[in-house]
Amino acid sequence: MKAKLLALCTGQPAPLPDGKISSIDKQVREGPVRIGTPGLEGDTQVDRKHHGGAHMAVHLYAADHYPYWREEIPEVDRLAAPGAFGENLHAMGLTEKDVFIGDRFRLGSALLELSMGRQPCSTLERHFQRKDMVKRIIANHRCGWYFRVLEEGEARADDDLALVERTQDRWSVDAAFALLFDPAVPASEGEIRDLLAIPALGPQWRSKLEAKLR
Repeated sequence: MKAKLLALCTGQPAPLPDGKISSIDKQVREGPVRIGTPGLEGDTQVDRKHHGGAHMAVHLYAADHYPYWREEIPEVDRLAAPGAFGENLHAMGLTEKDVFIGDRFRLGSALLELSMGRQPCSTLERHFQRKDMVKRIIANHRCGWYFRVLEEGEARADDDLALVERTQDRWSVDAAFALLFDPAVPASEGEIRDLLAIPALGPQWRSKLEAKLR
């Protein structure tokens, strides 16, 4: 199982339309890009409380979803190019239903481990100037996901993102995201505990699940 990496993207702090400073608007990088434990070389996060860190070092958003969004919100010109969702990896061939918490992928010479999906936030709404983006993503589960970096390396566009190890096949990113955020999906205590039992699950989602049990 693999995806084709179409672009690597990094961002620098810049004002959003409402003036807030953010690095969500990622731009395509040419040539090989170093992938270190903190993420892609040259990438930044302004809000380090909610973005970045070892368990959210590299963000992937499926290029497969872009045609859907261009049809749904055609007025958002930024969707014409990779990086619109703040992703570092713009890849085709895998979506949230295809990948599972704890999956390990080889990308170039780097080894990545899937830690959790991405929780949509108001920064994306400011970026797209659409107040309904969080609601839309919660409903359709097109959230993207995060990797931690197990082995540093480098990658370039056209590299394969290839699955090398899968430790569980119950909790895809889609299923885990639905359990946590979609009010239309009931969450039983047993399911919450089952997801919590996955060692690779990122601490941000682990904390949210633990809060559901209290």
